[in-house]
Amino acid sequence: MELSPAPAGHDHAAAFADVKARVHVAEASCGRAGSGVRVLVATKTWDADAAVAAVRAGAVLVGESRMQELEAKGAALTAAGARIHVIGQLQRNKAAVAVRWADCVQTVDSLALAQRLSRLCVEAGRELDVMVQVNVSGESTKAGIEPEDALDFAATVQALPALTVTGFMTIGLNSPVEAAVRAGYRRLREIRDQALIASERGAMDLREAWELSMGMSGDLEWAIAEGATMVRVGTAIMGTRTPPAY
Repeated sequence: MELSPAPAGHDHAAAFADVKARVHVAEASCGRAGSGVRVLVATKTWDADAAVAAVRAGAVLVGESRMQELEAKGAALTAAGARIHVIGQLQRNKAAVAVRWADCVQTVDSLALAQRLSRLCVEAGRELDVMVQVNVSGESTKAGIEPEDALDFAATVQALPALTVTGFMTIGLNSPVEAAVRAGYRRLREIRDQALIASERGAMDLREAWELSMGMSGDLEWAIAEGATMVRVGTAIMGTRTPPAY
């Protein structure tokens, strides 16, 4: 596993400020000024020093996709005060790494994985926030629960010991067509809203499931317009990797 150092001279603080400015403009443009959309920095393939530099620049929310990387960076990120989210597909046999270091697993998409996380958390004597990943695009290359199954699945996960469902996550449609991408994000918001309404009525207990993790560098404005509470940004904050010299 070869991880990249921060690009020479890269200013993480300036890059993070630029992304936050984008978020603020997007919030204002859709009538959500001051709604507090949070930026999670995706640090996949960057080494611990680069990831910590982003945290010290203000990017407290850090997203890791590979558990081998999280194992290597977890101690440094935790010491720096990061709140670590798992944002990549999580295999059950790697769940212990997530339980050891993560504050939240955003990519829960099977009951077997949820049960494994629950059991490990009970054994470790800790609680874990989780999100339900939903495949709103219908693309076979993307993981996630089918939209029509997401609500019942979330309620089932919430009933497991030591887990709290804090919201829903998706990876948007791979398309330049704004209307098509936003339709998927709107669908996720509708699922979240149904969860909160059902909880108010006592039909299920998903009162904490208000988060919507959706949108990345290329489409965060569209996601915010549809209700995102958290966007996941990588290169725009971390910089561009220098290709290896041969």
